[in-house]
Amino acid sequence: MYSFTNDYSEGAHENILDALVKSNLKQSAGYGLDEYSGKAKDILKNVLKNDRIDIHFIPGGTQANLISISSFLRQHEAVIAANTGHIAVHETGAIEATGHKVITVDSNDGKLTVEKIEKVLKIHNDEHMVKPRLVFISQATEIGTIYKKEELSKLYSYCREKDLLLYIDGARMGSAITSKENNLQLSDLVDLSDAFYIGATKNGALFGEALVICNDSLKKDFRYSIKQKGALLAKGRLLGIQFIELFKDDLYFDLAKHANEMASLIQDALVKNNYKLLIKSPTNQIFPIIKNTDLEKLNKKYSFTTWEEYDENHTVIRICTSWATDKEKVQELIEDLRNL
Repeated sequence: MYSFTNDYSEGAHENILDALVKSNLKQSAGYGLDEYSGKAKDILKNVLKNDRIDIHFIPGGTQANLISISSFLRQHEAVIAANTGHIAVHETGAIEATGHKVITVDSNDGKLTVEKIEKVLKIHNDEHMVKPRLVFISQATEIGTIYKKEELSKLYSYCREKDLLLYIDGARMGSAITSKENNLQLSDLVDLSDAFYIGATKNGALFGEALVICNDSLKKDFRYSIKQKGALLAKGRLLGIQFIELFKDDLYFDLAKHANEMASLIQDALVKNNYKLLIKSPTNQIFPIIKNTDLEKLNKKYSFTTWEEYDENHTVIRICTSWATDKEKVQELIEDLRNL
């Protein structure tokens, strides 16, 4: 059984494991105040071409979203997200458990637009309803699509005009940035959002996300929020070391490219063999529509995510490749799909 279920089935890239072993018995300060975390922040500030940003290392994506959004908003304020948005679907109501409503809007491609946000603002227009204050987007989205530079620029300009915060979930940021359709640089996000995070859990790390706060008004006392929500690791060095390795010699981007390339091979083969897709994805998640009778055969050799029922005879599945996906297994899957 080979897994195409997610992009965190494997452990971590060997460079990270080697660095963790080599530094294992060296003593350092705790709670992210160690020399490794400091060096990792300097590296990221250089990559992002800005030394005025605040960077915080947080163990996981749900924690990054929960801590950021609950810290940035006042009690009566709410979040706007696509109906596919991770905070609305796969985080067990974590945001709403902090008292902040998630307002979802329908989106066929997983993305928000100015027009969709505008409709929400027109409805929520007085103190008898929650006040929309933060716009949540994912890059790449939960169905594999990406925001291009012009789309993100338009969104952020509108958010500033309407006094909204723009927050970017970057769990699969590497896959988005290295997509062949992408025209954004990582450093562009500093000027096109109020906060975002660079996901590593799904791109070669054991765990960890780098939260980048760009808006000065959101920076104060943020470490208090991290601690209060249980995410300030005593052994914070473990996060710093991983980000040092990931951003050494472009490893972070190389790993993401591999995941995208493996997904592209599968998606191209699906199209060539007349399979329908829920949506064409330029990143490492692909969504073919499979006959239910064929699913039983595939399930004997591969694991993947059942996404949604398409009709009574077909199901949409998600095939997800990773930084470590074996190309031989990809070719094997392609051959099995061709035979079906």
